[in-house]
Amino acid sequence: MTTGPNPAPPDWVSRWQRVARRIRVPLGFLTAALYLYELWRHPPRPGAVAWSLVLVLPGLWLRGYASGYVKKNRELTTTGPYAYTRNPLYLGSTLMAAGFALALLSWPMALVLAVVFLVIYVPVIASEERFLRATFPGFDDYCRRVPRFFPGFGSAHTPDGEDAGHFSMALYLKHREYNALLGVILLYISLFFLRPAVLLIIQGRP
Repeated sequence: MTTGPNPAPPDWVSRWQRVARRIRVPLGFLTAALYLYELWRHPPRPGAVAWSLVLVLPGLWLRGYASGYVKKNRELTTTGPYAYTRNPLYLGSTLMAAGFALALLSWPMALVLAVVFLVIYVPVIASEERFLRATFPGFDDYCRRVPRFFPGFGSAHTPDGEDAGHFSMALYLKHREYNALLGVILLYISLFFLRPAVLLIIQGRP
């Protein structure tokens, strides 16, 4: 049994963390299918779609920016957006999800997205933090300086003398973060054209 300031979680928590890591991608596709169903039931309002960009674009930028810094499993990334929040990728995803829920003005969709975050991403973040704490000796000090999710306002929390790092397009491409951009484009296309196209097909049937 582990003792000290960071005891190991109960067995069921560890099991659920492993399950959450495996099902988060399939669950993402299921959530997208539900989104398209809600789109079919409730045509989007142009004003809501326009306001959704206030959340979606910063979220998309944050994910792309963070992907150009992170070196998974090789080093503890503490620069770039990681100097303000320990989970900029998940924060970016949350902003994008909230934006698309706003585009539909759908409370059921917003509720589903909130549940997905709590049930999937919270344990995944906890699991990743356990790995980082066990792998990198400086992780606890990093946690004391930088908030887990919502960034603080002010200067970056980079210790004096630490390299500020720089964005790497090679890392962005390696992590295939351009898939998020393609997904956003497809979802906005679906908002404007999917429902009219399906209606046109239905009305054109003999």
